[in-house]
Parts: sequence; structure tokens; C-alpha cells
Amino acid sequence: MSVPRSVLARGLMLLDAFTPADVELSLSELATRTGLPKTTAYRLLGELVTWGALERTPSGYRLGMRLFMLGQRVSRSRGLREAALPYLEDLYEATHENIHLCVPDGVHTLFLEKVSGRRSTPIISRVGGRLPAYCTATGKLFLAFGPPDGLRSVLAAGLTRHTSHTIAMPGLLRQELERTLERGYGINREESEAGVSAVAAPVYDHRRRVIAAVSITGQSARLDLPRLAPAVRTAALGVSRELVHAAAVGTLVLPN
Repeated sequence: MSVPRSVLARGLMLLDAFTPADVELSLSELATRTGLPKTTAYRLLGELVTWGALERTPSGYRLGMRLFMLGQRVSRSRGLREAALPYLEDLYEATHENIHLCVPDGVHTLFLEKVSGRRSTPIISRVGGRLPAYCTATGKLFLAFGPPDGLRSVLAAGLTRHTSHTIAMPGLLRQELERTLERGYGINREESEAGVSAVAAPVYDHRRRVIAAVSITGQSARLDLPRLAPAVRTAALGVSRELVHAAAVGTLVLPN
């Protein structure tokens, strides 16, 4: 790994070392992941703690509330979440399963919002977390409806198996994306987490580009994905209409 010279870049490397599965990391883990000397990492971590980007724990560091507060100021993400939330809540009331709003993030799908409850299947997703696009229902939508460069980047990064059901062969993934495009919604059958499946539908902007996705995720044994597909598509269409209206009246700025 090439370690950047600037202090800012090194600090950002430390923050980026946290994955969706990490609650906290030790100094040794952070130094190893970033390639920074421990003394340098320790000094930078202290500055990040002072600023509020990180918090000290008895055994290491965790991401701080200052980052959450900054994230809330991103107007486009906030507007998308606000437009989608009523539809996400309706889907939850109808299914009592995990309902997600996701956006593409490089070779990943990023969880922008999540609605769940005590009756929902416990799953690994969390707001602000990411999962590989190729093994998630929302990510498959982004790959199927997005530019070819997206799939090329995913294949270049490699298809790692997360479960025995993960599609890890490029040819099979391409076939799955063709089916996703044809039916208009994405399906994940235990490909990112054992025993957990999902169905997702695309959210469009004013130019009919897929900019987000809504999904229902839960225990495979109790989810009838084809039966739930119309409901999630209706919700996603509602979000799309809200976004187009908000963009038209100037309360939300969408990408050109």
C-alpha cells in the first residue's frame, strides 16, 4: 500500500480503515490497515479524537458523532431520505421486515436509511454501512441499470464468496443482471448473508436514471420475493415521483 505524504490524507486513511463490520479498532489494527507507523497513527488518532471524528474506548477507537453530524448536512442525501421515509415506513408496516434505502457507492451499495423493528429478522446491514453490489438486491439494480464501467469495476475487484449462494463467476453474474433488467427488480437469495434474502426496486430521477433503490430484506424461509416485488416497486415509484416533484419546485437538487 502506498502511504500518502499529506497529514490530511493520512487522517482520512485512518477514518476509512473502519469497515461496516467494525464497532471499534485498536491502534495496532489501524496501523496495519493503513500502513502507517504506530507512532504516526497514534499522533493522528489523537488529533482526530480532539476534533470529534473519533472517540477513545478502553481497547481502541470508534467513529465519533462529529462525522454523523457532518453526514446529516449533506443536502442531497437528506432530501432523498426525507422523500423516501414515508414509503419505507409503509413497507415496514406491511411486512414488519427490514426496509432499506440504498444508493450506489463505487463497487458497493450504501445503506442510506433502514426501518426495522422487534419483529424484523436480525441482519448485518446498518445505516452508513456498505456491502458489495454484486451480492445484494439493491446493488444488482445499480449494476444492471448503470453504465458498463460499474460492472467492469466490480469484476476487476473480484467476486468474493460471502456464502455458498454468492454468485462468484462473471458469466453467471452477467446472466443474473440481464434477468434483473428484464423483470425490473433485483433479488438476493442468501448471497450476502446465510438465511437472509431480499427484493429491491429502483428509484429514478427526472431523467429516468436509477439513483437509489428500496428493498425488503428478511429471513428467506418467510419471504416470498416475487409476491413482495409489486409492493417494493410501488414504494420505489412513489419515492421517484417525490424526488421529481422536489426537483421541479427547487427543494432538492438532483445531479444533471
